[in-house]
Parts: sequence; structure tokens; C-alpha cells
Amino acid sequence: MISIKQRLQALAEPDYRAFQAGLLPGVDNLLGVRLPSLRRLARELAREEGAACLSRLTEDSFEETMLQGMVIGCLPDRPETVLPLAASFVPKITNWSLCDSFCSGFKLAARCPGIVWDFVLPYLSSEEEFAARFGVVMLLFYYVDNDHIDRVLELLGTVEQPGYYARMAVAWALSVCYVRFPEKTLAWLEECRLDDFTYNKALQKAVESRCVTPAQRGLLRSKKRKAI
Repeated sequence: MISIKQRLQALAEPDYRAFQAGLLPGVDNLLGVRLPSLRRLARELAREEGAACLSRLTEDSFEETMLQGMVIGCLPDRPETVLPLAASFVPKITNWSLCDSFCSGFKLAARCPGIVWDFVLPYLSSEEEFAARFGVVMLLFYYVDNDHIDRVLELLGTVEQPGYYARMAVAWALSVCYVRFPEKTLAWLEECRLDDFTYNKALQKAVESRCVTPAQRGLLRSKKRKAI
């Protein structure tokens, strides 16, 4: 039987590896496998082997680590099986790509939003940069809706992790909140105590959205905090 490592090697593209390296500084174990190929392999492994395949996956390459998260996200099992696996994966997240790909494929959040909400909340107060980012990105992918928007805005204002990737996740989440709930989010931003960097980045990312009107862009630009 062909090993998972061999399958990843067969999918690797040197040119794509070079492209990835520019986006992931400091990551030196890249193979160069595209995300759609990784997701197809993860679905296959989850379908044919379930969680048992995780014992065959290591952190020898960036892609093998990412595959672990994708398999966990694909599992159709009950929360009591999936959530401990997710909790064991979060400490392995060491960059924005591992984080965001894991979050975007976490299907349990759609099936059991209340249970996953309770699972995610403690990560928002984590002192670890990428654990905090995990919590924030989960909110922006699954909970910026009518039922959660007020609580999401409140929680985003409580994230104190100072790392760049945690702050950028908060800014990204706020831009998503603005696109979906512009009046409510703008009112919150006008009263919030966010640091200037995160606040201005939130405005910038909202301005860059194709879903924002020219009038909204002008209003957002007028709200930018000036450097003292």
C-alpha cells in the first residue's frame, strides 16, 4: 500500500512550493501540495479510515500536519469524538495557513453550532497567538449571524493576545461583521477600546471588501484613527 507520505510527494509541485514559501516565512518543511488536493485526500482518508488514519500522520511536513487538521474537520463522528481531536490539534498550529484551513473545514461547527461555540470560547482568552487566532477565525467563519453578532462583537473586544496574527484575525473578523451588519458593527467600533493597529486594520479590511459600497468606503476611511 502506498504510504501517505508517498502520496503527498506525488502531489507536490516545486513551483507551488516556492510560491508557498513566500507566503509562509519560517516554514521550511513545505512540499508544495495545493489545498484542493489536500482536501480531497483528507476526505478520502476520513471516509475510508476515519480517525484511525491520524495515527499514521506525523508533522514531518507542513502538508502532513495540515492533513491532520483537515481529516479531523471531515470526520462525521459525534462531538465527543471530534472535539478532543480538535483540542489536540490546536497546539500544532504554528502559522495562519494551518489555522485558517483547519477552521474553514471544521464541519462539526455547522452540525452542532452550540456545542462548538462552547468549545471555541476559551481559546479567545488564550495567551498563545495561534490558539487565540483559532478562536477568532472560528467565530468569523461560523457565528457572524443574527443569533450571535452582538456576542461576537463583544467577544472580539476582549481578545488581548498581542501577536500580529491574532490581531489581524480580530481585524478580519470585524471586517466580516461590518459587511454583514454594517450599522451595528460601525456603532460598536465607534465605542470600542481596540488598540489603534487592530482598529485601523479592521477598517482597512472592510474597505477592501468587494461587498462594501463606495459610500461605505468613504465613511470607513473617515473613521480611521490618526497617529499621534
